[in-house]
Amino acid sequence: MRWWDIAPVLALELELFPEDAWSAGMFWSELAEARPGGTRHYTVAEAPDGTIVGYAGLMAVAEEGDVQTIAVDGRHQGAGLGAALLTDLVREAARRGCADLLLEVRVDNTRAQRLYERSGFEPVGIRRGYYQPANVDALVMRLDLAAAVDGAAGPEDLDEPADHPRPDVKKDTPHG
Repeated sequence: MRWWDIAPVLALELELFPEDAWSAGMFWSELAEARPGGTRHYTVAEAPDGTIVGYAGLMAVAEEGDVQTIAVDGRHQGAGLGAALLTDLVREAARRGCADLLLEVRVDNTRAQRLYERSGFEPVGIRRGYYQPANVDALVMRLDLAAAVDGAAGPEDLDEPADHPRPDVKKDTPHG
């Protein structure tokens, strides 16, 4: 993700998460750390026409990684794009030496929970009232990266319907 991606990412963020969307300032702050030596890694997925249809972000500090955000346009869900974005974050966390990867997911977002479970994440706790202002609880999930990287499926391994190809994931943030 680059600075010029913030406006389309923010539009998608507001569409997908109207109650608890990140602000433009939050994305700018995150991208400020997506530099060589920084603690963040952000990526976008583009449709063939260049439209951003997904994005994901990682924070990696010492041996712990955290999925900051992951989102896929509703019209592109079910084609493996979320799994491809998540795979990118898992691989980047492992490359940065993280032992664990954590994430929070709304307790009412069962579709995302299934994606994370298929990717090896396991529930480890609940954060009460984490998503504001709706006051929705978050399920905290953890992935043991040492075990996950050995068996991680790459985006090329995901099944896709031939008539619904997955957009390209753009890994354009500098590695730090």
